[in-house]
Amino acid sequence: MRWEKSRRQHGPGSRIRRRILPEEKVDEERRRGAIEVGELDKDEERRDTHLYVEKLRCTTATNNNKQLECLGLTTLALRLLNELAERSASSNLVFSPLSIYSALALTAAGARGATLQELLVVLGARSRDELAEIVLRFAKQILADRSPTGGPHVLFACGVWHDETRKLNLAFRDAAAQSYKAETRAVDFRKEPGEAVKLINAWAASATNNLIEKILDGPVPNKTDIIVANAIYFKGMWDVPFRKECTEDDKFHRLDGSTFDVPFMRSGAKQYIACHQGFKVLKLRYKKGSGRYSSWSSFSMCVFLPDARDGLTGLISMMASSSADFLREHLPASLVSVRKFKLPRFKLSFSGDDMPPVLRRLGLQAAFDEKNSDLRDMVEEDGTGRPLALGKIIHKAVIEVNEEGTEAAAVTACMKVMRSAPKLPVDFVADHPFVFFVIHEKSGAIVFAGTVLEPTPSMPGKKILHGGRVQGDENANRSLMSSLRHYLGSLFG
Repeated sequence: MRWEKSRRQHGPGSRIRRRILPEEKVDEERRRGAIEVGELDKDEERRDTHLYVEKLRCTTATNNNKQLECLGLTTLALRLLNELAERSASSNLVFSPLSIYSALALTAAGARGATLQELLVVLGARSRDELAEIVLRFAKQILADRSPTGGPHVLFACGVWHDETRKLNLAFRDAAAQSYKAETRAVDFRKEPGEAVKLINAWAASATNNLIEKILDGPVPNKTDIIVANAIYFKGMWDVPFRKECTEDDKFHRLDGSTFDVPFMRSGAKQYIACHQGFKVLKLRYKKGSGRYSSWSSFSMCVFLPDARDGLTGLISMMASSSADFLREHLPASLVSVRKFKLPRFKLSFSGDDMPPVLRRLGLQAAFDEKNSDLRDMVEEDGTGRPLALGKIIHKAVIEVNEEGTEAAAVTACMKVMRSAPKLPVDFVADHPFVFFVIHEKSGAIVFAGTVLEPTPSMPGKKILHGGRVQGDENANRSLMSSLRHYLGSLFG
């Protein structure tokens, strides 16, 4: 048994040692490309997923707190998934629970009374201060950009725009700047709404690396007082990329039973897969950054695939009705051999300004009621007695998954059981609708979520064959060569 010394977190004098696991060895082999497509590893050695640490000081309480603070986010994510999937029953869905959570939390910083209490219940927090601490930790730890050290490229931004006639409350402005790292700016919604829209859209484009070019499609109502927004951008490369030459077209089955051709990424390498009653879970890790805080750059995409081709609705309902620990308890913990492995490439987008009805069903009532809404802590009293209430909540999200990794962005604006590790090789063939999550592994925070009902189809007139060859290109080349031979024959005939 091999051991290594670790002094990173315990000082140069520490003698802490941990066992080098077989799983880590397999990961290294996969990175070197030692396991080719279609090759099955026959080694049946049990994969131990626990780290054996000597003289380790207990940090369980701290880690548990970090998990617990994401339970509110997880609960909101699963409830939103259930509601939005029901409204998008025939189309793909992608959204950022973390973006929506952050925008609502920033709104709560200016709320009082029943409005504040409803926001706290929906977000799973006990106070405004606790919400601020949670989002600040999201921004500083979970969503810190790790791309300089080789990790995911992550951008996180909040913004508050208020009409010149409604000055921000000093305490709210300070909370927005210090706890939410939000920029605040006065604009003229009354006389120059077009300029205000350009300013906000430019902010959204910058915050999402131009993946979302605008969040407001038209002029805002001239009675708008405040717009609160949050934006998240994520780009991660797979820890073990898929080989493009192994991508091959095959049939994807829609919920109505019809099929169409889509490019499927294939692999014969070991994967993190867990098998449960009625569904399987795949975990694809993104490349982490290096250095002292590398563990905080650990993200993964988790695909929940129902066994039945029409089982998506039932799976989502089960998730929404379960505890917030459902995801964590069902994620795979060890690598397993695979027989057939197919995952479609997909690029999804979502644009919705009908979020208020969804949030009302989750319990936010007072915030959208002009008579009962209490957001007085956002702005200074102007003597008019004019109430402040949430109007539109706009959410836009984009995600692209391919052989190299994932690129995703989202903007939200408020106007106002046991794990199962199979011993035998398993199949994971995602040729029918499934659910996906982009998760921060250390905290459990859900950054993006959605459903894939129709992946990106194959190119019209072209079909990707085994080895990455494109059938349409071959036909075109044959036609070109035939024409060339005919032309040369006419010259030298």
